[in-house]
Amino acid sequence: MVNLRADVAVIGLGAFGSAALWRLQERGGRVLGLELHDVGHESGSSHGLTRLFRVACLEHPGLPALARRTLDLWRGLARQDGVPLVRQTGCLTLGAPGSRPVRGALAAAEAAGLSMRQLEPAALRRQFPQFAGVGRRDVGVWDPEAGLCYPERAVCASVAEARRLGAEVRTRTEVLAVEPDAGGVTLHTSAGEVRAGKAVLATGAGLPALVPELPLVPRPTPLTWFRAADPASDAFTLPRFPAFVWERPDGDHLWGHGSDAQGGHDVKVGVAGLVDDTPFPWQPDDGRLAAAARRLAPRIATAFPGLVPHPVRTDPCVVTDSPDGQFLLGPLPHAPNLLVAGGDTGHGFKHAAGVGELLAQYVHGEEPYCDAGFTDPARFTG
Repeated sequence: MVNLRADVAVIGLGAFGSAALWRLQERGGRVLGLELHDVGHESGSSHGLTRLFRVACLEHPGLPALARRTLDLWRGLARQDGVPLVRQTGCLTLGAPGSRPVRGALAAAEAAGLSMRQLEPAALRRQFPQFAGVGRRDVGVWDPEAGLCYPERAVCASVAEARRLGAEVRTRTEVLAVEPDAGGVTLHTSAGEVRAGKAVLATGAGLPALVPELPLVPRPTPLTWFRAADPASDAFTLPRFPAFVWERPDGDHLWGHGSDAQGGHDVKVGVAGLVDDTPFPWQPDDGRLAAAARRLAPRIATAFPGLVPHPVRTDPCVVTDSPDGQFLLGPLPHAPNLLVAGGDTGHGFKHAAGVGELLAQYVHGEEPYCDAGFTDPARFTG
């Protein structure tokens, strides 16, 4: 690859990058995608078989618009290749009435005009007995539009559609440096030099290395799956054990969903803060996965007595934290030809296609389909 040219280059073809590649090529022009690994790899943030899909997003009342746009785009993409990218089983948010998850879900629902159902403590315990140790005053908020999404499927389908529309994709290509200027962006890669009119950086945990002024911090986060203690019971299968976000009375923050034999996955449960702040990337057999599993077991035993508390599978993943927990999406103030997409603090995949659409609109100077000012990178870069 020597002196390759493109109208737009997308670096990193995970959740955001694959969607941006697709939505950009939908508009035409010469679009190039560069990926360090292979499409759909398991070395970053865009894997793990399943992710929660929520519409009443507790993290910010502006996020439901991105989730709904993602849902529309993924439905259309699924109709083309016959592979579902979202399964809407509903999502249960649990906690004290004043807890962040409950307050955030209700605020997002109100801002977006979503129809939500609130479960009082007695109804919550009666309808979902799998959740042990629910606080005396804890309530549940039911989001009927939520459920699961499938990250590897979505990434591969987005890249395949972009290629069908004419995008060029180069895998196993490392971007070593990025040089924006008034006329475009020069990318120095392991295979040569690329010149593009504009570039979208969607490299996940690698984003701080390419744009050091962004205050982003990679955080290792293991993905863990479990099985029911009673193999004959369906108490922990979808949809009886739905997607959930739970702030427990002891302060633990749990999330997950039930198993699905047809979907090929066991029960998935995650707990915030199980890995120390040792540096990313993961090193083979460095012990952090095993240590996280050990710390997780007593929490699972307390919260879900019906599960075997030791994970049957544990995989490495990494999220990239921003100071306020929100995305950084859009052009950099000092380099308008260079756009970034990252810093989602672990709640980004459900918005992937909507983020890709937003980035394509920024690149082409279109009116954004929603107000995403809260994601503007300028809030950190001045």
